[in-house]
Amino acid sequence: MIHTVSVWLLVAGFFGAGLFNVMGARATRAEYVAWGYPDWWHWVTGGLEILTAALIAKPLLRGAGIVLGTAVILAAVATLLRHRAYRQLPPAVAFLLVIALVALTS
Repeated sequence: MIHTVSVWLLVAGFFGAGLFNVMGARATRAEYVAWGYPDWWHWVTGGLEILTAALIAKPLLRGAGIVLGTAVILAAVATLLRHRAYRQLPPAVAFLLVIALVALTS
């Protein structure tokens, strides 16, 4: 049961984050630029997050989704740490913990 709930939390979380990034509100785009990414980078991040959600949702592809999701979140954590955006770390760390839970219970 914990595994199933964790999987769907990841799917919903990555899908929601992906939609948020793909929509690319002005503040989101400005934040990416301030972090040194191109203005269009929100599309890349959002696309990878949506792809991660789709992969995790499919049991046969879940391993690939876990790897991709881990890479996306580690890149986010590295960016946040590099720019001392500590207030934004808790959601990323929560994603990492849920990814670890899914990986360990698969």
